[in-house]
Amino acid sequence: MAKARVSACVMTFNNEDLIQDCMENVKWADEIIVVDSYSTDKTVDICRKYTDRVYQRKWPGFQDQSNYIVSLANYEWILFMDVDERISPELYEEIQSYLKDNSNWDGFYFPRRTFYLGKWINYGEWYPAYDLLLYRKNKGKWVKEPHATLELNGRAKYLKNDVFHYTYKNLSHQLETIDKYTDMSAVEMDKKGVKSITLQLIFRPLFRFIKGYFFKRGFLDGVPGLIAATTTSFYVFMKYAKLWESRTKNQSRIDTNKHEK
Repeated sequence: MAKARVSACVMTFNNEDLIQDCMENVKWADEIIVVDSYSTDKTVDICRKYTDRVYQRKWPGFQDQSNYIVSLANYEWILFMDVDERISPELYEEIQSYLKDNSNWDGFYFPRRTFYLGKWINYGEWYPAYDLLLYRKNKGKWVKEPHATLELNGRAKYLKNDVFHYTYKNLSHQLETIDKYTDMSAVEMDKKGVKSITLQLIFRPLFRFIKGYFFKRGFLDGVPGLIAATTTSFYVFMKYAKLWESRTKNQSRIDTNKHEK
């Protein structure tokens, strides 16, 4: 049986510090497709050294952009990679072994190992953080916001070897990211009509810390493990706090308009 053909899909925006390594890492694919959200640095120029399939499109959100880039792919299998992820040599060999005989599976989960604050994270909620990153094009669809999730209509296998994740540059970068994503999360939760905000503000962050730091042994990663568990808890706290803030402001506007009338 001939080896299956793969389309590597990469979405970019001002990633000139990461994109060359990303392109090198996926250049084994049968095609590389890049959708860029109008970068102002050298990202697009670097990408064009590796592929002529470079497109620019205004950012509409993760779900829409993810489905759009997949729609451009020519081949059966989609390899969906963030610019800060790298396939390890061992994972590459494992992928190739399955692509030679791919009739039994429709997707593959990669265990993601994160490099954080100068250390590889080996425990807690951050490892193994499985992501479904290789799948048959006609079997998957990206859903949800702000973190797009692949909905697979088929069978998936969990692979053994890691994809490496070179995440935040520093804690300031992480806090900026948390601020941006919790804004989006609060909007989505409001659309879903999430209730009991006060109780969730109290208990959900606490549970996430206990889960990551104690139950999943995040403490074994030392200080980076402690910070990872704490910032994960903080993320959960902030998305509910922003939901409360948004609803309080909206109610205040309603009350003010009623009073003025």
